[in-house]
Amino acid sequence: MIVFHDPAEIPARFGPSVVAIGKFDGVHTGHRAVIDRARVDAATGGARVVAVTFDRNPLALLRPEICPADLIGVHQKLQLLAETGIDATLLLRFDRDLADLPARAFVEHVLVGALGVRTVLVGRDFRFGRGGAGDPGLLAELGREFGFTVDVVDDVRAIDAGRRVSSTWIRELLAEGDVETAAKLLGRVPSVWGEVVHGLKRGRELGFPTANLSSECEGFVPADGVYAGWLIDEGSPDGLRRGIRYPAAISIGTNPTFDDVPVRQVEAYVLDETGLDLYGHRVEIQFARRIRGMVAFDGIDALIRQMTHDVTEVRTALS
Repeated sequence: MIVFHDPAEIPARFGPSVVAIGKFDGVHTGHRAVIDRARVDAATGGARVVAVTFDRNPLALLRPEICPADLIGVHQKLQLLAETGIDATLLLRFDRDLADLPARAFVEHVLVGALGVRTVLVGRDFRFGRGGAGDPGLLAELGREFGFTVDVVDDVRAIDAGRRVSSTWIRELLAEGDVETAAKLLGRVPSVWGEVVHGLKRGRELGFPTANLSSECEGFVPADGVYAGWLIDEGSPDGLRRGIRYPAAISIGTNPTFDDVPVRQVEAYVLDETGLDLYGHRVEIQFARRIRGMVAFDGIDALIRQMTHDVTEVRTALS
């Protein structure tokens, strides 16, 4: 997948293209319904499939006081979009200049001028242009003027809950620790991504050495507790060991037994690996099932017994 960060980077005569536009926070099943429709629309006309998205939630600039936490970061978003099989992504920097761009100018310069758009696909709640003045109706009007069609993709709804699949719903589930239901809406297991850093090394002292993720990791961290999941080693900066996947017992929280961790941390114990050195590596930690909540234990012996039991539960969950 080609990644452009500015319309000026797009080569002349890049189109024709079929464009899916959205925040794509999570690249969940609802988002992929839009992308899948774009791929179908492009299949018979020799057009490229392009996702147009942003480097942040527009609310982070426009209404930061109500902007929700991101489900995924930019690295994760580009990786997940690439996995859909599209040809390119235009990742726009959402700054004041873009926020102030009139809806017509966005269509004329980005969609038509840079991408040679033939069809645009959006969700029903899509808004664009200065002040959110543009909606699917205005987009269709401009399409008739500039020679492209607009396809509004219906919401994807969960049959049992009757609720629209949305990033908001997925955040609610993750905040409750319900990673299994969140995975169904995402179409993949939820995960976070970042660099392994040095911690207090208490896990090693207890017999369960852990890889501690930087507090600046990408992705929505689920509720505190212990999870069964996977650690995927994307490699050290020199590119070694890339793509290795390990089963792991994952802990999220502030270590209430010792009460000496000031911020929530994500740490993963790779099963049966005591000499693994992942410091400085970029890893993805995937959450498959929540084993229990986070509690304080009365002493180290009680904690070690529980950790031993947790590892057994994790093996069962992942088998």
